[in-house]
Amino acid sequence: MDLWIILRDIVVLLGASLLVGGVFSRFGQSPIVGYLLAGMALGGPGSIHAVQSEHEIEAIAELGVALLLFSLGLEFSIQRLKELGAKPLLGGTAQIALTIFLAFIGAKLFGLQTRAAIAFGAMVALSSTAVVLRILGERGEVEMPHGRNSLGVLLTQDMAVVPLALLMTILGGDGNPGEVAWNVAKLLLMAGGLIVGLYLISKVATLALGTLTLYRNRELTVIFAVVMGLGAAWASHAVGISPALGAFVAGMLLGSSAFATQIRADVSPLQVVLLTLFFGAAGMVADPIWILKNWYIVGAVVVALTIGKLIVIWVIFRAFGQVTRVAAATGLCLAQVGEFAFVLGAIGRNSGVVSEDTYALVVSVAIVSFFLSAFLVPLAPRFGDWMARFMGSNPESGDDATRSSEPPDVVIIGFGPAGQITARALVDKAIRVTVLELNQEGVRKAKLLGFRAEVGDATQGEVLAHARLNQCKVVVITVPHHKSGLTILEHVRDHAPHVHVIVRSRYERHVESMYAAGAHVVTGDEQKVGESLAHHLCNWLETQSKSATTVQPEST
Repeated sequence: MDLWIILRDIVVLLGASLLVGGVFSRFGQSPIVGYLLAGMALGGPGSIHAVQSEHEIEAIAELGVALLLFSLGLEFSIQRLKELGAKPLLGGTAQIALTIFLAFIGAKLFGLQTRAAIAFGAMVALSSTAVVLRILGERGEVEMPHGRNSLGVLLTQDMAVVPLALLMTILGGDGNPGEVAWNVAKLLLMAGGLIVGLYLISKVATLALGTLTLYRNRELTVIFAVVMGLGAAWASHAVGISPALGAFVAGMLLGSSAFATQIRADVSPLQVVLLTLFFGAAGMVADPIWILKNWYIVGAVVVALTIGKLIVIWVIFRAFGQVTRVAAATGLCLAQVGEFAFVLGAIGRNSGVVSEDTYALVVSVAIVSFFLSAFLVPLAPRFGDWMARFMGSNPESGDDATRSSEPPDVVIIGFGPAGQITARALVDKAIRVTVLELNQEGVRKAKLLGFRAEVGDATQGEVLAHARLNQCKVVVITVPHHKSGLTILEHVRDHAPHVHVIVRSRYERHVESMYAAGAHVVTGDEQKVGESLAHHLCNWLETQSKSATTVQPEST
């Protein structure tokens, strides 16, 4: 197709997404819904056919998801990925297997053949990386417990795309077992080679550019970001791996370099454009006329899958020992059919295992679940709170030793670097300290310092009650996330209105809201940094002034 026709279609799609997305944003809704509607109206079956380059735009738009994962990889270096823990990754594996099994049973009950039923389960097992991470990123919730769980599960699902694609080929009857085994082995070898290659390239490029590039040759940093992000996506696609997963690995390898922050900023504008194209292209896949004709079937399947996946993920994370609130919020975030359903469905359709009607149903369900997710994912924290209250969940802790007969004098909520620095002043003093922390490593460090410590989500009121908050004297809230800190502060005021509350605020703009919620003292990170900078600046100026006075010659 003519390049200029493709460019025209891209401009038309972006312009329509801007207008419709802006309307939805104006009324407090996610602009993603507007992007989907714009694509559905402009291109694809049942549209006005104003955009004709559907396949070309879809191919370009896939790079948006890759850059989204590349940016996340820059934030989640190898060390931070380890801090996610095994639970989200194991939870993702269990979720895929269990969802395929349950969807297979449901499809068999409705008359699908065994192979077609397994293919249906594979198509609906994965969630939407683009939708979930985009919304969580906009709301600053990737670092929250349900955000970390969602990220781990989505990464696991991205890794599962290749095995599921092979499964779809096998179900279609193409290839003998020996050939399939050879393909799997070859894929693993190429994946290992790709990771090693990306690691070497990232190291060489970082050394070659040097940190001075950020100041003297800013354009080289921009080019470096684009080459690494898009280059990793292309290389992954070339060896048969998910492009998004390859881009994530490249970002993760660069996450600990001096370039990470600047690269993330440089990639952001391109990522926004390509992601908008992705959602527009996703809208063009759907056939609104087919959906309207079969609305009762589509609606029933969407409801069944949304509730089913929510329950599956909730049960899995509860079995892994996570609190009701976090498990339920994670389930709601991931209770949709993802964009890889289009890819797996196309493979199944080409191999003959997926019929045209089944493919149309799965695509329609995926699009409708995209719409729902734009409204449901932002509700996840509140849904988790509601489910925790509804279930009457008992306080959840990690150590019975914390249930001492003596109440604590000080409760420190969050034991990251800020909490640890605060706690050092209390070591070896006759002060009873209880630490509440979700991270097992933080709990271990608190116990090494001689404090009581328990695993618990302090945004859940029952956990605070279990820590005997109403009998302590001082509460120190050190969590960096503003919404989490505000929720904890509100619970503290409800359970113990008499205690003295000291709160950390990561940004100065949130200080007033913390005071308004009932904090006695709010220490802002930005304020402390500014004070430290001003102190050192004044000392340096004073030193320079004295030095100048000393060397000035005396007048005769």
